[in-house]
Amino acid sequence: MPQFLSDPSSPTAAAADGGAGSSSTTAVDVLVIGEAVVDITSSAGAKTEMPGGGPANVALGLGRRGVDVALLTNLGRDARGSVITRHLERSGVWVLGESFVDDATSTAHAEITADGSARYDFDVRWIGPEARLGVRPRTIHTGSVAAFLTPGDARVLEQLDRLNAEIVTFDPNIRPALIGARDRARARFEDFARRATVVKLSDEDAEYLYPDTGVHEALDAIAALGPRLVALTRGAHGAALAADGHAVEVPGRTVAVVDTIGAGDTFMASLIADYPSMHDGGISAADLRDLGETAVGAAAITVSRAGADLPWSADLAAQGR
Repeated sequence: MPQFLSDPSSPTAAAADGGAGSSSTTAVDVLVIGEAVVDITSSAGAKTEMPGGGPANVALGLGRRGVDVALLTNLGRDARGSVITRHLERSGVWVLGESFVDDATSTAHAEITADGSARYDFDVRWIGPEARLGVRPRTIHTGSVAAFLTPGDARVLEQLDRLNAEIVTFDPNIRPALIGARDRARARFEDFARRATVVKLSDEDAEYLYPDTGVHEALDAIAALGPRLVALTRGAHGAALAADGHAVEVPGRTVAVVDTIGAGDTFMASLIADYPSMHDGGISAADLRDLGETAVGAAAITVSRAGADLPWSADLAAQGR
């Protein structure tokens, strides 16, 4: 693993991973492609700033579980970009040098409501790097805004096709205010889902993409596109998972909710960490239930803490996971 970048504006940043056009590549377990933002959270009259963004949160969660993970994102060479980079590095994430751009770091303003849920206002730009990357990932994860905002969405698809990873995971994490018309969003979702091994989405995502469709009908419709495993999260009501002809429902955990920021990203990171051990064999109903219960338990830790503070391995071990 190359050294982390201590200064994203340094001239060595772009070459830290071998750089565009390098003949050498570095093997990593997971490459995450997608946006990183600063979450500006308003709650009870107080305002705080914390690193966030769905894909970046997933990378963070993987790093905290000890997974060898790299992140390809868009970060400005500014103070917020430096904060995000150091935050991710402290959790073991390798931020690729191609991630740094001549633009401001994106932000997402989250207003926390009385029940702990978040309402968002976004200032997000996603260019999507075109460079050939000096990494060889077994798994690529992508999703969220990066899968829908032009021109970056097409560039992400190009990277998926170019890198040809053994496993591809996808979480649309739909933000209707950002992604344009529903018909285009659904078409783009299906472009990614057809390339995916694992698709995870929320009940709100499913309702947006496939309105007036039940949980199992939505799972079937997405599975028909080609993914082997499809998971649908339902907040406090847990999750439903389907794979290899099996379908299970996992109940939620009772927990005192501080806020829900990062809950879905935690569930996704858990699936990415645990699925590869099942990839080469059959997936039983018991396997599915274990995957779902572990992911729900991990998400319960995150919602019990402020912001996208995803669990470390020690937190999961304390749950017996």
